[in-house]
Amino acid sequence: MKENRGGAVHAVVFDLDGLLVNTEDLYQHVGTEMLRRRGHTFDADLLDAMMGRPQQVALQVMIDWHSLPDTIETLAAETKEIFQGLLDSRLEPMPGAVSLVEDLVQRGLPRGVATSSGPDFAHDVLGRVGLLDRFGFVLTSADVTHGKPHPEIYETAARRLGVVPERMLVLEDSATGCAAAVAAGAVAVAVPGGHSRRHEFPGARFIADSLTDPRISMLL
Repeated sequence: MKENRGGAVHAVVFDLDGLLVNTEDLYQHVGTEMLRRRGHTFDADLLDAMMGRPQQVALQVMIDWHSLPDTIETLAAETKEIFQGLLDSRLEPMPGAVSLVEDLVQRGLPRGVATSSGPDFAHDVLGRVGLLDRFGFVLTSADVTHGKPHPEIYETAARRLGVVPERMLVLEDSATGCAAAVAAGAVAVAVPGGHSRRHEFPGARFIADSLTDPRISMLL
């Protein structure tokens, strides 16, 4: 284990989609377009069921929800096609993301990313917004057997950081991701945005207004 630090937490782990970057909003656009092509709507309950989960799981939820004849592979390819155009024109960091990460760099606090997205996508997105080199590691769906809400990804993050989960701050925007952090024993803070503001976050230390919420800095 690393030597103890003075603050309440010794390391910080970020979710990616909807937390560091606005990709959850872009995913909603993609889901809406894919289902529109098939004569269906992308309603709030379906979005809740898909949010924060690995792509394979999320797309299977969509297939089952609307009894679609499509395979996961077909929908994944279509998702990538629609999404690439959005990344080029509409991707941006979430409010306060860059400044918070830079503050952690200045403090010398170890930090990582733990996302349900795949490695190619995660590295591409973080590189586009200039944050890829600000993290010690990026854990993705390729690094775990069980996706969120299972705690595996945050248990793995704690081991990579060399801290006990109780000293690791996890910032999450979705109920699914927050549940994974709580189950791992981490200090979980919910930072909902857009659609996820309707979620409940049992076990979270608190629900932040955004990444600029001063209560986050008070934990460091």
